[in-house]
Amino acid sequence: MRLIGHLPTEDQARTFSDVLYVRGIQNQVEAEAGHGWAVWVGDDDELRQASEVLAAYRANPHDAKFKGDARQAARVRREQAEAEEAYVKKVRDSRQIFHSLTGYGFGPLTVALICVSVGVFILSKYGQQVGRVAVLFLSEYNTGLPEVMSGQVWRLLTPIFIHFGVLHIFFNMLWLRDLGSMIERRQGTLHLALLVAVIGILSNLAQYGIHLAPLFSGGPFFGGMSGVVYGLVGYIWMRGKYDPACGLALHPATVLMMVIWFFVCLAGLFGSVANMAHFAGLVMGLAWGYFSSRPFR
Repeated sequence: MRLIGHLPTEDQARTFSDVLYVRGIQNQVEAEAGHGWAVWVGDDDELRQASEVLAAYRANPHDAKFKGDARQAARVRREQAEAEEAYVKKVRDSRQIFHSLTGYGFGPLTVALICVSVGVFILSKYGQQVGRVAVLFLSEYNTGLPEVMSGQVWRLLTPIFIHFGVLHIFFNMLWLRDLGSMIERRQGTLHLALLVAVIGILSNLAQYGIHLAPLFSGGPFFGGMSGVVYGLVGYIWMRGKYDPACGLALHPATVLMMVIWFFVCLAGLFGSVANMAHFAGLVMGLAWGYFSSRPFR
């Protein structure tokens, strides 16, 4: 800090401090016994400008333009304080993001999706008798989607509720609990519903359309929430990366783990997996998160 001069009264010193503030000059004023109020400037490069403004102020401290500067400074400080308060409300430490049970709780739609999935799992005898829930498969035919074309449009989405084993449903529901609740609490139930519906339908259609390709095993009888989960991972990853103030975030290790798991499944180490649904869901989530975070959104 560099001393540029003194002013006789506190009112003048405070007003002049505001005059410097609106000009972007960082400063400080303080009382000095026997000298009045000292004016200090923080940047040596601004000493000349600050000294010139001080000379003008001393010549006519009651000039209307200086009073206007003081009012403007008060307004700018208030707006900055409001902006900082809003930012603090939106930004959360990424270390707390997955404390869903204490921080986010369960979102109502997230609970509903989990309950439906568990109910279907029990009805199918824990994935061992999926014929009991055949009406939820996208189709019973390899091509054409005849059931959907005849009006059974729910089949476009409902494969996401079918699971084929305890580990299959356990890990999907664990991820859905955290990711779904995070989005639902931050961006609302309707937003999560739209994400699940669009990502679920498109990942199902992608899996159905590619089932003859060698790397993407399946056929019409596939199911699981994995495509949606990968979509939510991609969405939160991109949205948090390019719009940190949205309050969504994933730890890099979490992203890496999901990518590794994707390639493990692709390699066929766990048998028949709806890999194309995973891929399509992830791509859809990445694109949605990226474009919704851009300035033109």
